[in-house]
Amino acid sequence: MAIPVPVQTRATPAPAAPLERFNAAPAEEAAGTLLACLHSRAWADRLVAHRPYPDLPALLAAADEAAYDLSSDDLSEALAAETLPALPEDTYAAAHTALSAAHAAYESRFGHVFVISLDGLSPEETLNHVLAAIRSRLANDPDEERLVASEELRRLAGGRVRRLLGARGTARPATDDPHPANHTKPPPP
Repeated sequence: MAIPVPVQTRATPAPAAPLERFNAAPAEEAAGTLLACLHSRAWADRLVAHRPYPDLPALLAAADEAAYDLSSDDLSEALAAETLPALPEDTYAAAHTALSAAHAAYESRFGHVFVISLDGLSPEETLNHVLAAIRSRLANDPDEERLVASEELRRLAGGRVRRLLGARGTARPATDDPHPANHTKPPPP
């Protein structure tokens, strides 16, 4: 009687999680991933230099800290790369005049697009929230608005990092996908 010999098979390794891939990626590739979240070379380089991150909360804490430490030039670099907030597709059609005028006034006053994190808002809430925020922030002096915009960039970056490098199955709000391809500008008049 022959004794069956177990056949040795190679187990196919499970695909690496996004954070594991980020930790193992070449520095330039990892920086490119981060630049899609916040376009500041200093911010991205700082986060890449401190890899590996044991978990997403550690990366998010480092991203937050690095965003707080942006120099004026780094903040200008990040703001220059931003686009208008992502809103549901029909929003601009429904409120084209009001949004276009508000965005134009903001850009004229502060020299960069209006940035705001829309995480946690329903599509129905976004238009009113954006319009109210633009109107409110137009009253800020340039230095005060730079601080507010910096805080919004920090929130945007955290949300983008969370969605790009978080665990699979993490919910993605439809209102603020990673920068920049998701953002839409109002249609021309």
